[in-house]
Amino acid sequence: MRLCRHLARSACTTSELAQVHGMTAPEISRHLSVLKKAALITTRRRGRYVLHQLDVTVVARLGSDFLEGILR
Repeated sequence: MRLCRHLARSACTTSELAQVHGMTAPEISRHLSVLKKAALITTRRRGRYVLHQLDVTVVARLGSDFLEGILR
């Protein structure tokens, strides 16, 4: 949930997320892979960086309670 909350606020690289959440890049990548497979995040390339961000529109379709839980 913390990862989703962070991705709802801004687009981040895997390394940035790992540093902020005290996890390794491979651990973050596994979480991102699950979120991407569920179509909850979008990924875009900026130069040599890959930015991930929560797709709030998709999350909102899951229900307002879920979205509120993420944005708290």
